[in-house]
Amino acid sequence: MQGIDASLTHWINAAAGHSPLLDATMIAVATWGVPLLVLLVAVQWWRRSADRAADRHILVAAGLSFLLGLGINQLILLLVHRVRPYDAGVTHLTVAPSADPSFPSDHATAAVAIAVAFLLHGATRRGGAFLVAACVIALSRVFIGIHYVGDTIGGAATALIAALVVRQVYRRGTWIDRFVTGIL
Repeated sequence: MQGIDASLTHWINAAAGHSPLLDATMIAVATWGVPLLVLLVAVQWWRRSADRAADRHILVAAGLSFLLGLGINQLILLLVHRVRPYDAGVTHLTVAPSADPSFPSDHATAAVAIAVAFLLHGATRRGGAFLVAACVIALSRVFIGIHYVGDTIGGAATALIAALVVRQVYRRGTWIDRFVTGIL
């Protein structure tokens, strides 16, 4: 399995370094994609909608999924220490190296957690758009040489687990939901 992961990672990363425009675009997506998604979620707090309470519930659920996913990643990092693909000679790096282990990808986790939270809570158009963005962000992380494909898949799996937990625990219309959406 690691051979397939390394081969696919190398194949995607092989496109880096041939087009300055593509490189700059992928570096920008890899760097600013998640902060931009977070900003897009945050500004929706003031969005006019037919059911503002439902929208705010989704936004809080997305934030909780994001945070829980990244928290789960920190626990995984205590157990798994996968070297970065550029350190293993699989990719060539187009950005500054990262000091932490490769698996799982925090960027993939964060982006997919937001998308899946929207999808699980019925906001399929926005969730679908966020999912497309999450896939582009994950691809950009492999393209720039910072992650294996498996790291991004692992990050997506962590995000899915986090969003499912939040969906089960954080229910709409409960006192905690009314409290949180009321004070924010």
